[in-house]
Amino acid sequence: MPEGDTVYLTGKRLRAALSGGTLLRGELRHPQLAEHDLAGRTVLDVATVGKHLFTRFDDGRSLHSHLRLDGSWHLYRPGMAWQRPSHQARAVLETAERTAVGFLLHDLELLPTAEEDRLVGHLGPDLLDPAWDDAHAAEALRRFTARGASELGLVLLEQRVMAGVGNLYKTEVCFLLGLSPWTLVRDVPDAAAVIALARELLLRNADRPQQSTTGELARGRQTWVFERGGQRCRRCGTRIRTAEQGDGVYARLAYWC
Repeated sequence: MPEGDTVYLTGKRLRAALSGGTLLRGELRHPQLAEHDLAGRTVLDVATVGKHLFTRFDDGRSLHSHLRLDGSWHLYRPGMAWQRPSHQARAVLETAERTAVGFLLHDLELLPTAEEDRLVGHLGPDLLDPAWDDAHAAEALRRFTARGASELGLVLLEQRVMAGVGNLYKTEVCFLLGLSPWTLVRDVPDAAAVIALARELLLRNADRPQQSTTGELARGRQTWVFERGGQRCRRCGTRIRTAEQGDGVYARLAYWC
């Protein structure tokens, strides 16, 4: 599933391409939404909350989308060939200047903008919220410390605690703080530092497609331990180890030194 910075950048690009534009084409190719035609609607904004996207229209409705594992939004100039098969398109929003195509969007819902909270109200503070302040940090800390008996790696992935962290940042936060993903939250020496670092890493990459926690963008140099199982640790030279953490659909591969 994409990290929060990927969704944030997607929303930023969609906002720049569509906001203020009137839709010449507004197709929703989803079984529950196929009867809706958004042509003629003006796009007011595109907002992100954690890993959720809301495209807001001038009729008081929002189109909610979630990328899940394989979904994506592509931007084209009208008339350009799409890079993925048309049968994978779930939404087509076209203005006079740009066409936004949502491919393989399994979660798609049209709802009143005033009811967006129904879908995201359960989430913890969004680490990439432009309005982030001390109150957001305090609420994230409260939710985080309340999971004292849970493993750090699992809590970092829990969107109800703070929204935006995926497996990449979970892994890198643990490494940079010198903590095992299996450390219990109550044993974390500085819980506030966990939240601050997670936000810092997401912010560092929020405005570019490349994700780096090392400060380097060269292929193979972008992360400390994530997806480097069996390779040498950049700091101590020992082999990076891997193991699954979590159960069932929540299991994710953890990397640690």
